[in-house]
Amino acid sequence: LILAAVCLLSACQIRTVDQMYRVPKRPESYDDLQSVMDSAMTGMDYSAPRAGENQQTVQMADLDGDGIREYLLYAKGDGDKPLRILIFTQSTDGYVLLDTIVCTGSTFDLVEYVQMDGLGGMEIVVGCQISQDVPRSVCVYTLEQGSLHQLFSTNYSKFLTCDLNEDQKMELLVLRPGVDTEQGMAELYSVEDGVVERAKEIQMSGPTEKLKRVITGRLHGGRPAVFVATSVEENAIITDVYAMIGDVFTNISLSKDSGTSVQTLRNYYVYADDIDEDGEVELPSLITMKPLQQENKVDQQYLIRWYAIGEDGSETDKMHTYHNYLGGWYLQLDPAWTDRITVSQDGNVYAFYLWDENYL
Repeated sequence: LILAAVCLLSACQIRTVDQMYRVPKRPESYDDLQSVMDSAMTGMDYSAPRAGENQQTVQMADLDGDGIREYLLYAKGDGDKPLRILIFTQSTDGYVLLDTIVCTGSTFDLVEYVQMDGLGGMEIVVGCQISQDVPRSVCVYTLEQGSLHQLFSTNYSKFLTCDLNEDQKMELLVLRPGVDTEQGMAELYSVEDGVVERAKEIQMSGPTEKLKRVITGRLHGGRPAVFVATSVEENAIITDVYAMIGDVFTNISLSKDSGTSVQTLRNYYVYADDIDEDGEVELPSLITMKPLQQENKVDQQYLIRWYAIGEDGSETDKMHTYHNYLGGWYLQLDPAWTDRITVSQDGNVYAFYLWDENYL
């Protein structure tokens, strides 16, 4: 048995330490892809998108829905339309340049890959910066029968993709400057049966130059929505809430009486957020706190009432908090205390008091 074991060991390939720790060799297919890319890049430089999650120079996405991802290379050359998106795919003979998207602009701003037409594969949503004085342009491309086609394009100040009607297809929400008004406009684009549809545009509560934050989330009851915060004057924030209500693109927070959204907040640091992590986005509303001394109203402080908004505009209270944004902490409070509570600060020490309304 010992002799047989020795014979078996002598027949095995013995690896040295250098062999075991050798740097892995890159597959030949990647060398082929790099060679094809280098050849196609003649006279151009790499130019990666500057914002969003996809900021790599070379990216991957399954554009035709065959389960194999294509390679997209972002570059910039010369001429009136210097921006290029070079798309490579794998064939039986190696990698080949499938198609090239030519874009007007100085830089790629933002790119997303989403399913919009329901036919399989991803559409390319790409925004480009033209210049500082010209609105940015967003274009949507789809790959059909081996070649790319532009579905539509429009100008924007901010765009994002979302599924507001929950049909498993993404829509494109565009925020852009108004033509005859200072307020911005919100537009929703979708693709139905291969045809691009645009919902009726909706006026924003503020100009796009004052955009502060845009997030997606859910209303009370679970319907998806987009929450758009803009600043007004010097110290106020207005939040618009966009959703599909009865198949109609709607700003459910717009007050017809005032011409602005229902909540104007006097604190730049307070934005809509899922404060209680229940899957619904809460809106903040400021509540003026009683001063520690009735005659001292100089250092005004506030509580925050967090509420979820329903598709009918109704409000559901979720939480009351005292926030210290500079310190990075907040305290959840009993809603019954909101009319009575006050706070004082001595250095890093905060003391909370309740007013006794029955005391004479």
